[in-house]
Amino acid sequence: MPKIKTSRAAAKRFKKTGTGQLKRMKAYKSHILTKKSTKRKRNLRKATLVDHTNLKAMKKILPYL
Repeated sequence: MPKIKTSRAAAKRFKKTGTGQLKRMKAYKSHILTKKSTKRKRNLRKATLVDHTNLKAMKKILPYL
C-alpha cells in the first residue's frame, strides 16, 4: 500500500491537541485592522478548534498529523 501525501500547506496551519482534535488560528487578523474594534482583534488572537463538520476532510489531507 503506498503512503498518503500530507498537504504541506495544511500541516503548517494546524496542530493536533492531546485529545486528537485539530487546533487552528482565526482568520481576519492580517490587515485592515484600523476599522476593527480592539475587542474583536483581541478575540482573533486566540486559537480555536476545527469544527467537527470539517474533521473528516482534514484527517484526509493530514493523515500522519
